[in-house]
Amino acid sequence: MAPAGLLAVCGLLCAWAVAEQPCSLDHQGWADCSEKSLLHAPSSLPRNITGLDLSFNSLVVPQRGTLLMHFPSLHSLNLSSNALRTLHPAVFSNLRELSLLDLSSCSITYLHTDAFKGLKNLQTLLLRNNSLQELEVPLFLPLRSLLHLDLQNNALMSVDTLTLQLMEAIPWVKLYGNPWVCDCAIYPLQQWLKHRQAMRVTCVSPSELQGQDITTLDSWEMGCQKSQRFPRDVSPAQQTTATNNTTAPPLGKGGRSWPYLVGFLVAAISISILVALVAKCKLCHKNFASYRHRPLPETSSIGGSPLEEGTGWDRGSSGWGDSENPHISSVTGLHAEDDDGFIEDNYIQPSEQLPEEEERESHISI
Repeated sequence: MAPAGLLAVCGLLCAWAVAEQPCSLDHQGWADCSEKSLLHAPSSLPRNITGLDLSFNSLVVPQRGTLLMHFPSLHSLNLSSNALRTLHPAVFSNLRELSLLDLSSCSITYLHTDAFKGLKNLQTLLLRNNSLQELEVPLFLPLRSLLHLDLQNNALMSVDTLTLQLMEAIPWVKLYGNPWVCDCAIYPLQQWLKHRQAMRVTCVSPSELQGQDITTLDSWEMGCQKSQRFPRDVSPAQQTTATNNTTAPPLGKGGRSWPYLVGFLVAAISISILVALVAKCKLCHKNFASYRHRPLPETSSIGGSPLEEGTGWDRGSSGWGDSENPHISSVTGLHAEDDDGFIEDNYIQPSEQLPEEEERESHISI
């Protein structure tokens, strides 16, 4: 140790001996104030101490401000076995050099999300033997240098996915001794433990799984519908998302399939209406086309057709119709011949033809 350091330690020891404080101070700057029934840290302690043991006391944690505002150089702080119960925001914010914080057996039930604000150099956090029931995600955000996290023997029953993702950056995490409920919600923790190869963590409930290692359980034993296998490079967050989507649908909302059902029904009804309209249009068009046909003019057997009257008038004329309009006369002549043949074939009865034939034969014989 450098001469300047020796002089500083000797000065601390001399000042401590003169003050006759209840705490003991060693040559490395560690102050031992355990089991002294203290309500507050002694303000007479040297400000440049690097270690402080305040375990087994009755410390009162302020709701506002810092707990140890006079010791900014602390690297190690032991507050175990104090009835702290709740840690308020920024209670350690002035201890920027702190690397070890022991909060074991403090009956802590709640940690504010900003309780560890300012502890950017903290490497070891001991929270074992408390009554923590949940861990909120923002709690670990300021702890960028954390290497050891001890959460043994708390009241944790499950851990959410985002907290597990943040704890992925912590090399050593101890979770043994919590009353883990081994249902389908524990699946993310199971995959996280398998990936980390952490120490043995056992189930507390349900009773049929009590004492069993979480990592050895199958999906059907945890109440999941089916087991899922993920590649090694899939993160716990992605695994949990896929698991929740397939095995844990939200209750009471009926899923999200009803919009698709409504859309299918609307589309089916629209198509049916469209087909009916098309069929109706075709039927109307067909009826309209049938009504456009005009009936043929009926020819009277007594008066004759107008064409026949026209031809008769042409024949009775003195050739004026042939010279003036030869086409009309030729057409009328053609129709007249057809009419004569039609009359001979259809209107001359056999009884009328017999006298004519006999008369012709009589003439021939003469």
